Amino acid sequence: MNGALKAAWGLVVFVIVVGAVLWATTGRAVFAVFIVLGVLTGIGAWLTGRSLPAAPTRKEQKS
Repeated sequence: MNGALKAAWGLVVFVIVVGAVLWATTGRAVFAVFIVLGVLTGIGAWLTGRSLPAAPTRKEQKS
């Protein structure tokens, strides 16, 4: 896991926690947007962090 991916996961946790705390303390449902954005960021981080299978290499033929 590289630094950018760690930062993305940190942002996910931060945004979701802040949204939940603000929604709970103020009672305003507008802070649910923070939770939605955090989840979307998490999905993006997960998709970006997945490894693609290695492409098959073609062996050169000697002639």
